[in-house]
Amino acid sequence: MTRAWQRPEAHAHASGRRHLLQLLAWMDRGSYYAILLTMGLMTVLVCAQVVARYLLGTSIDSADELSRLCFVWAIFLAIPHGIPRGVHVGIDALVSHLPTGAQRRLGRLMAALGVLLMVVLGVISLGAVIDKWPQLMPTMPVTAAVFYVAVLVSAIHCALHLLAQVLELTPLQALPGASPEQPPRAIDRQRSSADPNQEMRP
Repeated sequence: MTRAWQRPEAHAHASGRRHLLQLLAWMDRGSYYAILLTMGLMTVLVCAQVVARYLLGTSIDSADELSRLCFVWAIFLAIPHGIPRGVHVGIDALVSHLPTGAQRRLGRLMAALGVLLMVVLGVISLGAVIDKWPQLMPTMPVTAAVFYVAVLVSAIHCALHLLAQVLELTPLQALPGASPEQPPRAIDRQRSSADPNQEMRP
């Protein structure tokens, strides 16, 4: 039986986790459309620059810098999307031989270290934004700090995804057999409920 003094705390934890998942869903959706926008704008700028240079004999002054800015933003906005999908490079030659429980604990530890790394990266990128803010781009009246803002946004987004994995709100994709649709605990339940008398087929 749950004591009365424990119920508000449990409700607060559940509400906080739900808000975190909602925030991640909002950030994933927003960054997804931002990636489409920056990639499309970069493609248009590069094509327009080629046409202007080789067909019209002129050049768009800010095209190179704008396309570079779009490329940087597209890359750093896309990095957090790889965390819940497990597409980033990882070495599991040793981890795959450990028991499932040890794999999960090690995965949560690595996610926690990843959160710490993203916090350090966020602090460094924030300092770079503050330092570069007075400087302007050579061809546009825009602060040069926008390049470092992309790193800051990516660090925050990555830290939230890794925090969700530490709290086991999303599956740890480093675990063998894990997928966004099927968390590790669901895999364990399926394995334990499998019929032991089922014949193995070649």
